[in-house]
Amino acid sequence: MKRIGMGLIGPGFVAAHHIDAVRRLGDVDVVAIAGSSQESAERKARELKIDRAYGDFHALIADPDIQVIHNTTPNYLHLPVTLAALAAGKHVISDKPLALNPQEGRILRDAAVAAKVAHVVTFNYRGNPLVQQARAMIAKGQNGDVSFVHGHYLQDWMTDPNVYSWRSDPAKGGATSALGDIGSHWCDLAEHISGLKIVSVLADLTTVIPERYSTGASGEAFSAKRTGDKVPVTVQSEDLGSVLLHFDGGAKGCFSVGQVLPGHKNDLVLEVNGKLSSLKWKQEQQNELWIGHYDQANSLLAKDPSLVLPEAQRYTHLPGGHQESWADAFCNLMRDAYEWIHAGGAPEARPSMLPTFEDGYRSTCLVDAMLRSHVAGNVWQRVEFFPEAN
Repeated sequence: MKRIGMGLIGPGFVAAHHIDAVRRLGDVDVVAIAGSSQESAERKARELKIDRAYGDFHALIADPDIQVIHNTTPNYLHLPVTLAALAAGKHVISDKPLALNPQEGRILRDAAVAAKVAHVVTFNYRGNPLVQQARAMIAKGQNGDVSFVHGHYLQDWMTDPNVYSWRSDPAKGGATSALGDIGSHWCDLAEHISGLKIVSVLADLTTVIPERYSTGASGEAFSAKRTGDKVPVTVQSEDLGSVLLHFDGGAKGCFSVGQVLPGHKNDLVLEVNGKLSSLKWKQEQQNELWIGHYDQANSLLAKDPSLVLPEAQRYTHLPGGHQESWADAFCNLMRDAYEWIHAGGAPEARPSMLPTFEDGYRSTCLVDAMLRSHVAGNVWQRVEFFPEAN
């Protein structure tokens, strides 16, 4: 199989995981990275053992040895970087959220479709084998009609007021913080597993820590580095919130999201209740799927390629009892992405699990509806989403 050259723009926290995942595929060459300056790009290139470094993302996109661009820049750069890559005819894998708002998200979705290239958003929890098991069980009707979808995504890395991230700066992160960062993951997973779409929302959002202290540099997610003189910065974006949901078909739902909750590291939980049985998946115990019953004992399905449905087997690489991890799920997403890229990005060749710019645009519409609901005084708002024209 022909080898593919990839370049990454924005070598922050998640960049190393993109690079690790594609190197594990065996047929992808990590050609270059681009950073905010030539010096910083060269430093990260040495750390990640990459030969080429660019201080200008346009130069990386122009590199003839690169066919795929991974965009892991801060949110405000997603639009210009991705548009430039699409204009050059490159396949694009973008970190989430795809864009700052629905208007930008729709522009990117339409540009990607017009470019006729592969376009992927890293909703990486889809890559967990038991996520695909739950999705397949529901699709086959094993749980009955879905009535309720609920859960949470809770973290604590912003509990300390001395942690200041670009995600808290509306010029760089957009109007939302926790919802756009991790709430987007939860909603994508809820729709993906249940097979239903969220049609309206009622959101109650708050800012638990309205004043943070910054050195002028942006801290990376989960970083413990807190050095330098601090200046106070007023924060307006939410770091905690709860949302009620209406799905098409009549199902109801709710979830909470927060990044200032001590003890919660990466606590994503999703439960889907059908009329016959329930399913619950916990990211921090991702090798188990809880199955709840009314008239028999509840059960726990452990990740095992000999036990899961065929739809989940392709994402299960180790025998039962051998635990698979966050990085393995991320690699599963990249495996599907590069399968699509090898096929030239043809729409009919896309693996069904793979999240595209359509999903990324939809996510911006969901978050926008939640923000509108909160601003309007916690009232129901319709999700305004315009699907790709067939």
